[in-house]
Amino acid sequence: MINSFTNEYYFLSNYSNSDFVYDGIPYKNAESAFQSQKYANKEDRKQFSNLNSTEARKLGRKISLRKDWESVKVNEMKKIVKEKFLQNPDLQKKLIETNSEYLEEGNTWGDRLWGTVDGCGANLLGQILMELRGQLALGKQDIKIEPESELEL
Repeated sequence: MINSFTNEYYFLSNYSNSDFVYDGIPYKNAESAFQSQKYANKEDRKQFSNLNSTEARKLGRKISLRKDWESVKVNEMKKIVKEKFLQNPDLQKKLIETNSEYLEEGNTWGDRLWGTVDGCGANLLGQILMELRGQLALGKQDIKIEPESELEL
């Protein structure tokens, strides 16, 4: 089990530096891309383009959420994580090399939705990573992480 996205597994974290483009906007990390999606307007999202993950999270806490945020945030995370790894072959290889290890974003900051605290939580980021890893390991060319796929809540 990999129960922390730190040290050698920091690349699994949305905070790790990994340049990629999502919805036509370049980002420096997955956290910035995710926080930007809280805006409905694409022009507003561009202000996250050059932010580091900490700056993006801080800004993301100050904005008014788009009206459909609760219903779209998991699917947005799936698409963002997919693009991060598809556009960074070195990270994709490292993800596949985690083999069948259970991936859990254990954390101390209280996030029980995307990760776990003391082993308790939904661990949605870990589940998304494991789903993507499975598809990449099969060599699928057209990776689809289905919005309807069952994630354990």
